[in-house]
Amino acid sequence: MVDVVTEIEIARPREAVAAYASDPENATRWYRNLESVEWETAPPVTIGSRIAFVARFLGRRLSYTYEVREIVPGERFVMSTAEGPFPMETTYTWTDTPDGGTLMTLRNRGEPAGFSRIGAPMMAMAMRRANWNDLREIKRILEAEPG
Repeated sequence: MVDVVTEIEIARPREAVAAYASDPENATRWYRNLESVEWETAPPVTIGSRIAFVARFLGRRLSYTYEVREIVPGERFVMSTAEGPFPMETTYTWTDTPDGGTLMTLRNRGEPAGFSRIGAPMMAMAMRRANWNDLREIKRILEAEPG
């Protein structure tokens, strides 16, 4: 089992961070390895929405479709995929910080299948590094916005 949890403090209100992060239209702006996003169901995002992603990870091109499983506005967003060699669940959570900012947590967990299982430790390390870079990018974007 791979379970990678990464978090960062963002000096923006929780509602603003959650709205930006949970909108698939913004994903290619802050996920550095993400090449494209395509809605398979009509926007806006709701439970059951299906969104196709194309990404590059560990030198490979990956295509997968996430289905939104849970939405608690401003608090939690969960989506998962059962496709490919690495079925995964991605969870975003947001909590207030004492200074009025937001603690954003990004969790990716899944069970690699077949050959992918052998590389799970290396995959977890690469995911942790990619998640950290992505969270730093969303922080940079949101903190640069006025207000």
